[in-house]
Amino acid sequence: MKIGIVVNPFAGLGGAVALKGSDGRDIVLEALSRGATPKAQLRAAVAMKAAFGDNRPSDEVTLVTASGDMGEKVLQSLNLPCQSVYQCQPDSTADDTKAVINRFVELNVDLIVFAGGDGTARDVLDVLTTKTLTSIPVIGIPAGVKIHSAVYASTPTQAGELIGLIVSGKAMSLQEAQVMDLDEQAFRQGRVSSRCYGYLTVPVDDSRMQLIKQGGLNHEDLIVQDIAAEVIENMEDDVYYLVGSGSTTAEIMHQLDLKNTLLGVDIICNRELVASDVDEKSIVRLTEGHQAKMVITIIGGQGHLFGRGNQQLSSTVIRQVGRENIIIIATGEKIQSLDKRPMISDTGDTQLDRQLAGLYPVVTGYQHKTLYRLE
Repeated sequence: MKIGIVVNPFAGLGGAVALKGSDGRDIVLEALSRGATPKAQLRAAVAMKAAFGDNRPSDEVTLVTASGDMGEKVLQSLNLPCQSVYQCQPDSTADDTKAVINRFVELNVDLIVFAGGDGTARDVLDVLTTKTLTSIPVIGIPAGVKIHSAVYASTPTQAGELIGLIVSGKAMSLQEAQVMDLDEQAFRQGRVSSRCYGYLTVPVDDSRMQLIKQGGLNHEDLIVQDIAAEVIENMEDDVYYLVGSGSTTAEIMHQLDLKNTLLGVDIICNRELVASDVDEKSIVRLTEGHQAKMVITIIGGQGHLFGRGNQQLSSTVIRQVGRENIIIIATGEKIQSLDKRPMISDTGDTQLDRQLAGLYPVVTGYQHKTLYRLE
């Protein structure tokens, strides 16, 4: 078995610094200038560790990758033998990702594993579509800001578990999954404009592969208003509230008549706006020494609380705020859309994710809560 592994080293770079994406060289440079730290390699390493543990792959398994930050460093750090089949530059771009995928096709790989976001998934799709080889199975390791596509596992660990199952010889069914992407420019202006660009083949595993993000439904508007009223009524004086992204949390800002960043994080205190569209460092600085709580919602259909479009709420921020000060809001229909699957924390800090696991009261209406589990 031959597995091709590629990492987009700049995936997710813009999340913690509130840039809402990392597509394009200008955005990458802007993110780096704001102090963003690349984390895609760390997430890829988590997946590979879950796939192989401390064991070397058998002689029947060959890992091929690109040089340096696009894969080789990750595999070497885990003492996993690999072949570098593409020489990349330190400032790699989408063209490098496509070139690597082309090399994988030339080498007749049996499985393609890529770490990135929706833009990376599109790069993979572009090559495989051109080659009419979209039947090659793929597994995405979530490492970007925008991860709406159903070609990604729910977490890096679960991506690794899937790889491990395949390597162990477990028979797995395959299915086509949508590759989605947002218009990042519209995204930064508060408009959600996404569409399906095509389909890639992925393993069938509803417990490990994520579903396509589902939007809210119009008839839920009254329920959302009730949820917002419940949160506002219980707000405490002199407490900083971090209001996360999404239309459900946006209703809180609307009822308070405050400027809202639909796809970012705002801070309010005593029902007044403290700061808009804050990044990770600003949150840490502004809330240090103050009691703080965060109000967040789940992504319908997927169930993610952390790690999807709200990387500003980093592990550092979550630890500073405290598990007991996380307020989760969601409509009943959004919870039902999970079909009994748990909510998901994918902060990139596996120890924190384990500490966050457990049952949470989810505000689902006015004076109404539903107990639901997070994993």
